[in-house]
Amino acid sequence: MKNFLVYGSYGYTGNLIVEQAVREGLKPLLAGRDEKRLRAQAEKFGLEYRAFSVEDSAALNSALREVEAVLHCAGPFVLTFRQMAEACIRAGRHYVDISGEIEEFEALAAMDEEAKRAGVTLLPGAGFDVVPSDCLSAYVAGKLPSATHLELYIKSVGSGISRGTARSGIENSHREGRIRRDGKIIRTPHLWNVKDVDFGRGPTRVVTMGWGDVSAAYHSTGIPNVTVYMGLPSALLGFMRLTRAMGPLLYSRAARDFIKWLIGKFFAPGPTPEQNKNGFSLLIAEATDGKQTARAKLRTPEAYYLTALTSVEIVKRILAGDLKTGFQTPSRAYGADFILQFAGVTREDA
Repeated sequence: MKNFLVYGSYGYTGNLIVEQAVREGLKPLLAGRDEKRLRAQAEKFGLEYRAFSVEDSAALNSALREVEAVLHCAGPFVLTFRQMAEACIRAGRHYVDISGEIEEFEALAAMDEEAKRAGVTLLPGAGFDVVPSDCLSAYVAGKLPSATHLELYIKSVGSGISRGTARSGIENSHREGRIRRDGKIIRTPHLWNVKDVDFGRGPTRVVTMGWGDVSAAYHSTGIPNVTVYMGLPSALLGFMRLTRAMGPLLYSRAARDFIKWLIGKFFAPGPTPEQNKNGFSLLIAEATDGKQTARAKLRTPEAYYLTALTSVEIVKRILAGDLKTGFQTPSRAYGADFILQFAGVTREDA
């Protein structure tokens, strides 16, 4: 039996994951829709592959019989996760993905009991979205169990955005921003709140973002009020301003499909190897109960490179039997200190 299946293996992040898995002695079964790209990747790494769409339930079920777990890398996840997760539950296979999409997290959380009955784990957000931020949230929540509010600030330095990330952003653009208030996820306009935050190198402009932690941090910590802020490239900020002014036009299916086509045509696949090596991310988590505050800062390697490290490590643990059944977040499954095992990660109280 192969170790696990990587669906969407030939995408930018999927390929980084396959490279990392092979370095660690794993032999994933490669999968996706494009047989030509799969064949080239399989030949490069000496692996087997299966070409199919997640809509092809017979082919999907057949592939799942060959593995113990799936690492799902094919976004936008809102279009693909349900078919894969439901097939994993039916087949008794563990499901992991690298999504950061709130709607998916909430949908998988609702499948918790079904997954437990099947004896499988459902663990989304196994990459930069949301391993480091989820672990940092759990850490500050542990320092202040009475916390009622959590704010997260995230900044990437010297990195970039992959085509897949950009396409996922466009696919979800009509959902605008999200925050959690009194345990409920509510929608906010793009650029709902803007502030300056010092990550240690002077003020950085950050904006509210519907990041996966709006869902995950609540399930990990129980804190009912969660807001996530992110430092974004000026071009992306400009697009967010445009969507705020022209939302109904840009949110149509035709407009989103056209913008995603443009991304595929003109965007680079993702950060360069030099950016993977030299880039890094900074995260700050701040939990408060109105009287006291717990604050901590995390530095990690570049986001896409870190995604390969964390997602492969999570799959390795699952294959070794180190897992909890049902819906899980990274910190619920492996603790707030899980992120600290990776080279280049440092955490400090602030």
